[in-house]
Amino acid sequence: MNRTEFIVATAIILFVAFCLGWFASWLVNRFTRVSKAEIGELDRMAQALHEAEETRDQAITYLQQREAEITNQLSQTEAELRAAMDGLRDARREAEELRNHIDRQNAG
Repeated sequence: MNRTEFIVATAIILFVAFCLGWFASWLVNRFTRVSKAEIGELDRMAQALHEAEETRDQAITYLQQREAEITNQLSQTEAELRAAMDGLRDARREAEELRNHIDRQNAG
């Protein structure tokens, strides 16, 4: 095999390899191509996901507001309870003082 035959054989082999590569690429592209229906479905799924995220964010915001309201109500209720307990303690002390005063008057 002389030099010219070697160059021609190498060129033919490279051309065949190129053609096989191109054909394989075309096949892969053909089978992995996304159709318009699939793109539409992906768009619908993306929109549904976006709406779900918005709904989740709204729910989180609502829960945070509700938690703040309930915490505020709890603080107010605890303050009212402390005031009632202080009033009850004062009333008991006053009632005890009045009993002692009445007992001293009855005894004296």
